[in-house]
Amino acid sequence: MKSVKYTDPIILIFNFITMQKGTVKFFNEAKGFGFIAPSEGGADIFVHTSGLQSRGIRENDEVVFNVQKGDKGLSAINVKLA
Repeated sequence: MKSVKYTDPIILIFNFITMQKGTVKFFNEAKGFGFIAPSEGGADIFVHTSGLQSRGIRENDEVVFNVQKGDKGLSAINVKLA
């Protein structure tokens, strides 16, 4: 059986349409970026302040988000507190 990855095209479409859940692992408000650990497991996902819909996210906050693939890899968008 083939293993499914966040970068598979069908998974990227699914992840953009459906909200994912995760925990903020790190967020540097001064620099405007951080990482979210997906609840489903897998690699941490980059998040930039431009992808936030909730202000003031912090480490260990539970969030929901969509995933998009950009030039530099996967990033979280539409991020809001769960």
